[in-house]
Amino acid sequence: MPLLADWLLRHSVVMCLLLHSLVLMTFCFHHAATSCSKGCYCSESEGRGKTVRCSHQQLTEIPQDLPNDTQHIYLDSNLFTTVPTNAFAGLPLLVELDLSHNELSQLEPGAFRGLGSSLQFLDLSSNKLVNFTPDAFEGLRARANLTNNPWRCDCNLQMAMPRVDLEPASLTGIVCQTSDPPEMGIEGLAFLLAPDVDLCVVMKKTTDVAMLVTMFGWFTMVISYLVYYVRANQEDARRHLEYLKSLPGRPKSEESSTISTVV
Repeated sequence: MPLLADWLLRHSVVMCLLLHSLVLMTFCFHHAATSCSKGCYCSESEGRGKTVRCSHQQLTEIPQDLPNDTQHIYLDSNLFTTVPTNAFAGLPLLVELDLSHNELSQLEPGAFRGLGSSLQFLDLSSNKLVNFTPDAFEGLRARANLTNNPWRCDCNLQMAMPRVDLEPASLTGIVCQTSDPPEMGIEGLAFLLAPDVDLCVVMKKTTDVAMLVTMFGWFTMVISYLVYYVRANQEDARRHLEYLKSLPGRPKSEESSTISTVV
């Protein structure tokens, strides 16, 4: 009996420790999933789900401790300059993301990766975006606000447009502040509303000229080789004829036949 009691006591202690650890881990995971990001205000309602507001906080980097059950995030009016890759990858329920009125000048490839199936609205208005990066929007089909940015309209933008799956009307927010080539006269216009403008015409002309120069170079090389080949063979034929003529006692008819064959 003492041995049985001792065995039960030991196993009871082990079970209690395991149960305590399990409860502690569950609490930690729940806290990580539901706690609010530092410096932000969180609220939750039955109709909208969890909302995180981090507006006007002078933030310079996207918070990494956002609750993973968040559906609405307001990060407007901060000091962000870039959105890094996978910045919101741990937010599978996110419906709305507001990044307006920041200092954003760069969206890294995959910046909004993981939000394609949930995100419905993305606000990037009133930033400093100049170049359109299609790889940043991979998989997104959301409605986006891209207005009030100093967009540069060039061949890269023209080629990038068909590569994004954003709601088509969203792209009308890209209003050209500058253009390349500048003589296209589209400054102040929404690029999507100027379908007859071809910003790749200069690149196409440059490519055509380069192809012509390359073809001319190859043609010159071929002609030069042919001329060299003909001249070299003529010289060999002349030397061979001279050699045949110098041979003593050869019948004339045979020599003439050989010369005709060589020629």
